Amino acid sequence: MGEVKKIRTVCRSCHGGCGVIAHVKDGKVIKVEGDPESPISHGTMCSKGLAITQLAYHPDRVLYPMKKSDNGWERISWDEALDTLAEKFKQVTKENGAESIVVGQGTGRDYESHLYRFANLLGTPNVLTAGHMCYVSRVGATLITCGNLPVCDYEGEPKCIVMWACNPQWTNPDEYKGEGFWRAYIKGSKLIVIDPRKGFLAKKADLWLQLRPGTDAALAMGFFNVIVEEDLYDREFVDNYVNGWDAFVRRVREYPLEQVEEITWVKQDLIRKAARMYATTKPACINWGVPTEQTLNCTDCTRILTGLMAATGNLDAPGGNVFFVPPPTRTVSEFARHKDLPPEQRAKRLGGDQYKLASRVALITPKVAWDAILTGKPYPLKAGLLCGTNPVTTRANAKEAYDALKKLEFLAVIDFFLTPTAELADIFLPAGTWLEQNHVADNWKRHGYVLARQKAVEIGECWQDHKVFLELGKRMGQDWWDTVEDALDYILEPSGLTWEEFKGKGYLKGDQVYYKYREKGFSTPTGKVELHSTILEKWGYDPLPKYTEMPESPISRPDLLDRYPYILNAGLRTPTFFHSANRMIPWLREIRPDPIVEIHPETAKKHGIKEGQWVYIESPRGRVKQRAKLNDGIDPRVIVAEHGWWFPEIKDPGHGWDISNINILTDNSHESMDPVMGATNLRVLLCNILPCEDEQEGTRWERFL
Repeated sequence: MGEVKKIRTVCRSCHGGCGVIAHVKDGKVIKVEGDPESPISHGTMCSKGLAITQLAYHPDRVLYPMKKSDNGWERISWDEALDTLAEKFKQVTKENGAESIVVGQGTGRDYESHLYRFANLLGTPNVLTAGHMCYVSRVGATLITCGNLPVCDYEGEPKCIVMWACNPQWTNPDEYKGEGFWRAYIKGSKLIVIDPRKGFLAKKADLWLQLRPGTDAALAMGFFNVIVEEDLYDREFVDNYVNGWDAFVRRVREYPLEQVEEITWVKQDLIRKAARMYATTKPACINWGVPTEQTLNCTDCTRILTGLMAATGNLDAPGGNVFFVPPPTRTVSEFARHKDLPPEQRAKRLGGDQYKLASRVALITPKVAWDAILTGKPYPLKAGLLCGTNPVTTRANAKEAYDALKKLEFLAVIDFFLTPTAELADIFLPAGTWLEQNHVADNWKRHGYVLARQKAVEIGECWQDHKVFLELGKRMGQDWWDTVEDALDYILEPSGLTWEEFKGKGYLKGDQVYYKYREKGFSTPTGKVELHSTILEKWGYDPLPKYTEMPESPISRPDLLDRYPYILNAGLRTPTFFHSANRMIPWLREIRPDPIVEIHPETAKKHGIKEGQWVYIESPRGRVKQRAKLNDGIDPRVIVAEHGWWFPEIKDPGHGWDISNINILTDNSHESMDPVMGATNLRVLLCNILPCEDEQEGTRWERFL
């Protein structure tokens, strides 16, 4: 019997990056637990991270490279797999140009730096991510507004927290951990929750604003209206550090509270109370979530919320929304060599002329990729490499995504399992989990830390994603290092540490300085917070933010209400799943065996729907089914559904991707997307519900077991 070795590492089962101690015995991880010395999670872990051993050692996990043949999937060597990819990519580049290769990722296993380096050195500008409507869209909008992404300073002990469309205790999104928020809250911070759904945090809040889904930008304008009308803004900051304040105030006055109430369904008095509480309780921070980005108001909503942080004097102030100083390591941008993508290739970015903000942050919205594959316009995409992503279930208009990927001439996928997307590939490359990875973790986040994710074990022939890009890149003649660890030495070089030395330290933290704008201004063309954006004006867009009604809502499409009377709010998060991941993990699936659609009891009664019954959800684009959960904490006019569902227990290649996949119902038409970012509208669609009579009793998971 071997001894148990404890390895300090960093989780990546979701966005969190929590500290972990992995217990390894006889070359196998037998247990993981939270690392109390982690500076960002302090010993806490969520259900997803704690279940990692069931994922890593799952019997269905693919442990070696494979190729698809007439007889199905067959095992091949890494050399054959990488040689096949390199040969195909060279052929496409020679015959059609590198832009005909699309490289894509999901929410990521911290490999963005390597994926982008591979794409840039390959010469393709077409990188497909979730960033058009998740996080990067927020980064892009704040870059043009205040030069950086402002993040809640929970260690600075805010006295008021606005939890705007976010549930960090379930999702631990990017820079945030639920644990950090909770420590600030229990010290007595006031809490304002803005959410269409009454969840755990709404029940704890001093004020809960139950808005109509997708109207966040209008509500933020209502906040501003109160702050301007009652002179609650920081006049010294506004006079010295805001560009376009007078013009912006004129825009704000186009949103009187009675109109905001009509748009958002939130009572005027409640908006006024919340705006006063936020503006007068110092310091205060806004913790924002992705629902604010997953509509055509994506960019404008982010810009208005940034304006609230600035006008109230909470920007880069202790306990407010701050710009954390990163540790001295090489940036993702430098490692990724964005500057080495030739200008003539950058000019070929699909949708680049239309979605200029997406192009500025080096990504494309998926719609333009599907169009290029299906129509060949403006030029055809011929080949693809997708890493850790399952767009068949996670991108809007899933049927179009499926048809496009099925038509692609050559597709390779890097992942753990044969997902519905991976089943469409020609080559499958087995990825290592975070337990099988050496990396300078969180080096793309803006929370001021980098952390040492140390490899605990190796499993089968799986490679960490970084090694796949490194070895494939070398076969393509690109400039890479001999080993993953050599590349990590390069990232760490400015700190004076090697990877081996960094492992011993565990993490690095930047030296935080507040109010940096007083010395340096803001990193925008005017050096100020640009509520009047000179960049958007130069691009030919409205330089002032505003609210735009959703393209498919009770207000914009009353003609659809007879058939589709409800607002579908798609994308309900759970504490068990990370988007489309983890549906095969027994511990997690036992907690959440079936996809859930939440319906108000009055609405359910009207349709004869009972708790736990399977329900059809219909939109103008199709029909799926999920299991009903009655919830009197949502508006009777709203239906709330989970996303990312497929059924790994169904063994045909589709794995039931079209049974409960809410993105069968979502829209990705150009007119429905954010005009500069290409953010897809996932949060406001019209739908109807009806009882489903063809489902057996018991959960799908129980029947499988």
